[in-house]
This record gives sequence, structure tokens and C-alpha cells, in this order.
Amino acid sequence: MNRVKFDLEFIFRASPTILYKFITTPSCLIRWFCDEVDIQGETYTFVWNGAEEVAEMIDDIEDERVRFHWEDAEEEEYLEFRFSRSPVTGETIFEITDFCDDDEVDDQKQLWESQIKMLRQETGG
Repeated sequence: MNRVKFDLEFIFRASPTILYKFITTPSCLIRWFCDEVDIQGETYTFVWNGAEEVAEMIDDIEDERVRFHWEDAEEEEYLEFRFSRSPVTGETIFEITDFCDDDEVDDQKQLWESQIKMLRQETGG
């Protein structure tokens, strides 16, 4: 199975500062991304339905970008969240880069759509 990279983009009314908080703090992550999370330094242990996935935060620019590398992923694969302000509308552009098997792209995009819906509810926008 070939692994492929895909990008998604969402518009938020919430500021990059608020979105950054929802991606880096345990109390916010459990509100939209995972069931549980434990952070030890740069190592994040996420739990979904009792299953753990470990990722290392490999890039962190506050209010701009966060990149994780999953423990069991290929070296060139990552999960990245990027934030920027639209110069026209002032809204926050929230971009996600992720990787999956080439036959799972549509399913992964749907999963992200549902996660982002929860994030939007939690951040008010």
C-alpha cells in the first residue's frame, strides 16, 4: 500500500492563539481530538478507545505551526497544523497536512471534517 500526503484547509473565526492552545494543551485536546493525552516534554501519548499512539512534537512555532511525528510512522511522514490570518477577511486559515494509505484518503478527510466540526464548536468558530 502506498502512503500519500494530503492537505486540508478550514476557515475559523477563532484566533491562531486559541487554535494553538487547542492543539498543544491536554485539557483542550481531549475536547476535540482524543479521549486522553499525556505529555512528557515533547512526547505526546494520545489515547482513542483505549488504544495509545505516541508522537513527538518536532516543530513548534507558537500561533503559527505545530508538527508531530508518529512513533510508528515513516521518517518523512508527519501531522502538521498551520495557522495564518487572511489579509482580506481577518479570519484564521487552519491547514492540516497528514499522511495515510492511498485507498484511505477519502475516509481520512471525512474523519478530519468531523474532528474539525468538534473543534469549531469548542472554539466558537
